Parts: sequence; C-alpha cells; structure tokens
Amino acid sequence: MLKVISTICAVMVVSAACAKTKPGEVYTYKDDDGTPRQMEIYFPEDHNPKEAKVPGIIMFHGGGWTSGNRMQFRYLCNYFASRGLVAATASYELAPKNRKGLNLEGSHKRICIVDAKSAIRWYKQHADELGIDPKRIIAGGGSAGGHIALLATTNPGLNDPKDDTTVDTSVVAYLLFNPAVSDEKDSEVNLLAHIDKDFPPAIMFWGSDDKWLKGWNPVFTEIKSRGIKSIEYYEAEGQNHSFFNKQPWLDVTIAETDRFLNRLGLVEGEPTLPAPASGEKVVKKP
Repeated sequence: MLKVISTICAVMVVSAACAKTKPGEVYTYKDDDGTPRQMEIYFPEDHNPKEAKVPGIIMFHGGGWTSGNRMQFRYLCNYFASRGLVAATASYELAPKNRKGLNLEGSHKRICIVDAKSAIRWYKQHADELGIDPKRIIAGGGSAGGHIALLATTNPGLNDPKDDTTVDTSVVAYLLFNPAVSDEKDSEVNLLAHIDKDFPPAIMFWGSDDKWLKGWNPVFTEIKSRGIKSIEYYEAEGQNHSFFNKQPWLDVTIAETDRFLNRLGLVEGEPTLPAPASGEKVVKKP
C-alpha cells in the first residue's frame, strides 16, 4: 500500500511560478538508515488508477549534485497532470564534493544516481496503485538533474543493494533542461560510457550563453557521431544557465516539451499554455 507522507511546501524558492504551485502528494520511495527519500506526485483530475494506466513522468532537480530540491519541477509536473499524465518530482541524497561520511568510491555524483535508480524502480513497482503504465515512463531533469536522469537510466551499475534489480530503470523518453553532462573521468558517471544507438527520444533545451555548453558540445558531437539521432536540441538566444526556471521561458519550454510528447503519442492535443505576447521562443538546432 502506498503511504502519502505530507504536502508541506519546501522553503527554497526556485521561481515565482513554482513557489505558487501547490505541492503534490508526497511519498517515500525508500528509507536510507532512517532518512526518508521522497517524491511528490501530481495526478490528473478525477484520475482513477483502477481504470487508467497513463504515461508517468519523473523529474530530478538541479543544484550541482550538492544542493537544490524538488520544488524546481512542481510547475511542470502540475501542468502535465492537467494534460492527463501522472508526474513526479523526486529528491535524492545530495553529494558534497569531499564526500565526508559517504562510503562510496569514485565521483561524488554516484550517490545521486543510486537514489534516482531507486526512485524510478519504486515508481514502476507501484504503477498499478498510481495508475501509470510502467512501459511508458519519461525521465528528465535540469542541469545536474539531467545528468542524474540520464545515468540512472543508462548505467546498469550503481544500484542500491536493497533494490529489486529485476525492475529495470529504462524509460521511453527524456525531458532535458541544460543537462550538466561532460566527459567525466569516472566512467560510472560518464554518459558516453553507457549511451548506445537505442537511446530513446529526447528533447533538450539550452541557453545560447550558457557556460556549461562548452562541456556539453563535445559530448553531443560524439553522440551524433555514433549515429544517435533521437535528441531534439532547442536553444534560447541570449539566455544563460537555468533560464527555463523563469517566465516566460518556463512556459515556452514546457509547451515545446508538450508538443514533443504529443509527437511520441504520450499526450493528446495541443499545449494549453499560451505563447508569450513578448514573442520569446526556442529555436530547434540541427
């Protein structure tokens, strides 16, 4: 049986829109030595899990692997619940670079990925109770959260020994907001060590002035050289890192994400977010 923990609003304000969004229902996806790992879930209005098995979204917040919280994607999750999907925004153990107290070799980023894999498995294991189709799970995140989502779904390792590893963490699509991916020295957290030609469809957003692009561009070049053509790349002219957290870019990127999911048959109809009167838009890149 699922246990709803609370709906208390987090303290950190990511954006005005996110701060005003009512928290989703909070569930614990695992207990790590007395510390609960939780996610908030948003459901479509009048959603009946016994009758509906809809696609599910699970998002991971950014914050450089060391900070941040799940408030970042409340607005997105609430929106896609209004479009008929079940959507979750998950917390994970934050990883200080010195890893003091963490019994984990290699990059400090590993611990975040371990939790993300647990979250995805829990989401799938409770598909019947949540009313989602475990074969139509969409993962994503912003900045470090994008990296975490990608590695949690492509790297077969970094599993919590308490997890049921017969439940896979594969997904059918990705929603990536300036994913902080570079050519990592630790192969366990290096996307290029795990991505293959069967990489699922993905939509990705960057600001043209984002300093993190210098890390992403060579990775993306290598990905394309491997014949992987499933990533749709959109750019916002003149914008910096995490531009998607503020309006009107929040609505612009979500509306484009909606159209992407529509093309995949994961959501029906047109986006319900209006285009900004000021004309901001993202441009698809080759």
